[in-house]
Amino acid sequence: MTETRLRTWTHGTGYVLATLFILALAMQNLRYGFYELFYLATGMATLTLAGVAYTAVCRRHQLSAPGHLIILSGLNSGLLAAMLTLDGPGITHWAMPLLILNLLILPLRQGMALSFLLLVPTAGVVLFQQPTTDAIIAITGLAILLAAASLYIWHYDHMAQSAEDLAITDPVTGAHNARFLDETLQKEISRAIATGHQLSVIDLSIDYADEAADLHGKAGVQTLFRDMTEHLFDVIRAGDTLYTLNDSEFFLILPYTPEEGVRVIAERIRRTIAEHQWAVVGKATVSIGCTTRGSGDTRTDSLRKRAHAAMEEARRRGADSVWFSAGETIAA
Repeated sequence: MTETRLRTWTHGTGYVLATLFILALAMQNLRYGFYELFYLATGMATLTLAGVAYTAVCRRHQLSAPGHLIILSGLNSGLLAAMLTLDGPGITHWAMPLLILNLLILPLRQGMALSFLLLVPTAGVVLFQQPTTDAIIAITGLAILLAAASLYIWHYDHMAQSAEDLAITDPVTGAHNARFLDETLQKEISRAIATGHQLSVIDLSIDYADEAADLHGKAGVQTLFRDMTEHLFDVIRAGDTLYTLNDSEFFLILPYTPEEGVRVIAERIRRTIAEHQWAVVGKATVSIGCTTRGSGDTRTDSLRKRAHAAMEEARRRGADSVWFSAGETIAA
């Protein structure tokens, strides 16, 4: 299950449970003749049902759906206004499910902020309406509930981020892997088309990797690969991104870089790698292919294939070399 689908189910279930809970409150207050609280609960149930509908409509965009903040702000504001104007029994207890719903639906910081804005006035109302001991117990309970829910949501977000990092990061080198490459490259292509800036890419491969594996073993090549990744992180500029494609090949995305720039960067990478003394293997070289996006390049496959073909051409011309392949330009 994807993150978006999981959040859709979570948000929908949260709104449905809140609706059922509030409707139960409405029927209970209607039964005992508390009509103002009945109307309040009916209005809040309408908002939670709107939340269910909004979740269904925006099911593909749950990670960035601003309507949830509007709906929950309305719920919190309505309850706060009722606490300040109505004299209903136990109305402050209605804040408990709202605190949970805020954190369940909204991003953690927004949920915490909205819940805090609800908790502080609620604490004041409780202190004003109830005996001091009862008020302190009620406020402490609300604070503990908010802290426990916040800690759980924070833990979930941390675990989700860790899982995402593992999915897009090479465990040996710490660089981004091929799974994340196409997604990022497509975003950079779209941004280059929108802004008109230059975009270049580099494909480089370690020369004689198979021979090095036969001579030094797989562990030796992995050590070289990891050390070379760290070296490339030091060489590339801020804003450039590095990816590992297999045990001997790297890919770099260089935004805002024209042909002249990528040629200079590729040559600097080639020279620094050739001059470096590497652990286990000693000397090592790379073959580098580079290209710059032409106006006809609108998808990732054209850039990746051309950069890879340029790298193969560099290797064919001899180890420790760089080859540039020009992109196709379409006349306007």
